[in-house]
Amino acid sequence: MTPTPEEIAVMVKQGLPDAIVDVRLYSGDDHFEMEVVSAAFAGKSRIAQHKMVYAALGDHMREAIHALALKTSVPKE
Repeated sequence: MTPTPEEIAVMVKQGLPDAIVDVRLYSGDDHFEMEVVSAAFAGKSRIAQHKMVYAALGDHMREAIHALALKTSVPKE
């Protein structure tokens, strides 16, 4: 079963507790756009940041989420 945008946001926040997460459906019920802002991304490459988000999503990324357009960043001071 495909998670809702709200459920996806909760999963990411469990893995990255300080994260500000915005998740939206953009096509059908399994294509998502997500923006994640977290201090945990500081000093990490974009690929490493994305891997952190994928790790928080766990098996959902392989099984229930068909497509994810992901944007990550650190908080602005």
